[in-house]
Amino acid sequence: GEGVGDPGELDIDHLVPLAEAWESGADEWTDAEREAYANDLEHPQALVAVTAGSNRSKGDGDPAEWRPPERSTWCDYALDWIAVKAEWGLTADPDEIAELEEMLATC
Repeated sequence: GEGVGDPGELDIDHLVPLAEAWESGADEWTDAEREAYANDLEHPQALVAVTAGSNRSKGDGDPAEWRPPERSTWCDYALDWIAVKAEWGLTADPDEIAELEEMLATC
């Protein structure tokens, strides 16, 4: 929800952070699969341009640990999170699922 005039103020963020992917099943992938995930340009939800501050506040957090500050984006964020995890066969823990359900209630 923030306008940015200088592209240098943006980071490219893994919607599902690499560490979260690792904890959700990527630890069992081959090196080639991990590289494909880290550089996934086929799925528009996988890599997103965000402000550097937003990227740092999210860190490696899943929805149980971090949500976008704008409630109006929760639905899209949750749908994108689920799409990425489903595409890559990643799991979700109970706390993550509960928060995703709450975010989806805003749809």
